[in-house]
Amino acid sequence: MTTQPQPGVPLVSGAAGKGFSSFTRRHPLPVFYLLAFFISWGGMAAILRAGHLTVTWAAAALPAGPAAAGVSLTALLYGRTGLRELGTRLRQWRVGPRWYLFALLTGPIVMATTAALVSMMFPGYYAGTTTLEGTAAIILGGLLVGLAVGILEELGWTGFALPRLRRRYGILLTGLIMALLWGTWHYPMFADSTDPSGAMPNAVIVAVFLFAWLPPFRVLMVWVYDRTGSLPLAMLMHAPLSAGAFINSFMASGTATGMAVLMPALLWGAAFWTIVAVVFLVKARRLRDANP
Repeated sequence: MTTQPQPGVPLVSGAAGKGFSSFTRRHPLPVFYLLAFFISWGGMAAILRAGHLTVTWAAAALPAGPAAAGVSLTALLYGRTGLRELGTRLRQWRVGPRWYLFALLTGPIVMATTAALVSMMFPGYYAGTTTLEGTAAIILGGLLVGLAVGILEELGWTGFALPRLRRRYGILLTGLIMALLWGTWHYPMFADSTDPSGAMPNAVIVAVFLFAWLPPFRVLMVWVYDRTGSLPLAMLMHAPLSAGAFINSFMASGTATGMAVLMPALLWGAAFWTIVAVVFLVKARRLRDANP
């Protein structure tokens, strides 16, 4: 595979306004992540404090953070030029069909296969609903949530952070850096995750939920964007992953204990890391063939 040009960083320098801090101009990535965390976690905390919503529903505020941080910093740092460049990437739909197939099917295939395996290993694991109407409602809700989350999150993660990291690092390291911050950003959603039996420590459960499967999938997302430069494709790739996680959480009976609690996330991680390994092995072989 050949290295593609890295889109996403406007060819302008400096801030749009004279009063914009020099620190932000020099360190846009740390500022972006600080803003994304502050808006997301602060919004979620405000919703929980003001009402009686559960953490699951209050987490709807999280995707606003990366979207707001990415767009606002683009406008402040690069002005209209930056916003036009962002708009151009948002219209970048023309990529090969194989990329759409990979982006849209990788997550669902892995998650559906995993659900079948978990059901065989732990009968009754997915007994959160027993009616056709309930199952259909969960799936529809998951699809809608996944699409909204994919659009908003990737407007910041891929729209702002990825191109700047990619200028410095390779695909793997860029993906791992993003995944570490991405997983940490999700912490409020999983902070209260527990094993009903008490056999599995809370810290282990949270760590597995956040870091067993998100890193390899983010590496794959960086690779796809590196090859296509398509921001909408990144959003579409993220959407089924979030939809699958939503559906999995609502379909689970909540009675699993011990290793069963961790099994879906561990299997997702194993599958995604296997795909990452295949991608990089094929890439290495093509490089060898091109440079005998």
